[in-house]
Amino acid sequence: MSSIEQVAALLQTIGQGSRLQILLAIGEGETCVCHLKATLSWRQAYLSQHLMALRNAGLLLARRDGRYMHYKLSDPRLLMLIRYSAELRGESLPELAPSHDCTCPNCRCKRGET
Repeated sequence: MSSIEQVAALLQTIGQGSRLQILLAIGEGETCVCHLKATLSWRQAYLSQHLMALRNAGLLLARRDGRYMHYKLSDPRLLMLIRYSAELRGESLPELAPSHDCTCPNCRCKRGET
């Protein structure tokens, strides 16, 4: 695949609004699927479909912690690309912060629960 085709494939993968929302919701840290589901208010199957496409494109890294999957961007510069693209169109993007009303062990530890 040529470099032009690789760039086109990247832009095509992130070009769907749903996938842009996922990338923005993950942000610069690591986020579990339950956070994404709560933040975006999507069905699990719909969310999983888009997460798989982003993973297959190499844009997300995944880590399993028991039954919980955690995702982070493979390269944080993706956020810059999305923000610059919005600026080119004169748009501002929502700041999507994952909800922390979650029962996964990672979240309970952060809140000091056991």
